[in-house]
Amino acid sequence: MSIHEPIPSPAEPASRELPSIGAKAPGFAARTTMGEVALSDYRGRWLVFFAHPADFTPVCASELVGFAKAYDRFLEIGCDLLALSVDSLFAHVAWVRSIAEKFGVEIPFPVAEDPSMAIARAYGMIHPGATTSATVRATFVIDPEGIIRALTWYPMSTGRNVGEILRLVAALQVSDREAVSTPEGWMPGDEVIDFPPIGVTPPARMLAREGSIDWYYRLRHL
Repeated sequence: MSIHEPIPSPAEPASRELPSIGAKAPGFAARTTMGEVALSDYRGRWLVFFAHPADFTPVCASELVGFAKAYDRFLEIGCDLLALSVDSLFAHVAWVRSIAEKFGVEIPFPVAEDPSMAIARAYGMIHPGATTSATVRATFVIDPEGIIRALTWYPMSTGRNVGEILRLVAALQVSDREAVSTPEGWMPGDEVIDFPPIGVTPPARMLAREGSIDWYYRLRHL
């Protein structure tokens, strides 16, 4: 389907609740370039589920190539990749072959079809009242329990930063594992932030640790 073709009216009311951080990711099953895939197949692992407006578009092609080149780095931290487009499986197969031929890059993860836009609507990718699939450039980070932990939307003109998405997953993982937060620009190996203490603690005691700036901002290495 072209991104300029009208989109049928949503089957569900526009007022329905859309997925958000902390919500359970809507389940689905779809045909992909690597066979049929269901969201439940990824239970127990992290997943970056990302969508693009249409096949054979330049910004989307650059993103697929970027994710493909970083694929092994995602696997190293226990995270899978799953792409989605409202185009058909046949278009996906042709596009993936074109990328392999023109860019010299094999796409090692599935690209799911969504011609009915049912998945895109379930994830709020098709905004109420939208007349094109231009809003379908979303990224969802889903944890091993099937919970949405982060989400982003980008405009059609601007490609996503694959390195930032990889960093985001790594930051979420360390926060879960160590019960800490991560500061701006955090990278694996950098200092983390301890959560502010609950209750009354003498300020001098809280600031005793090297790297503490104030009671609410205490850095440390893991």
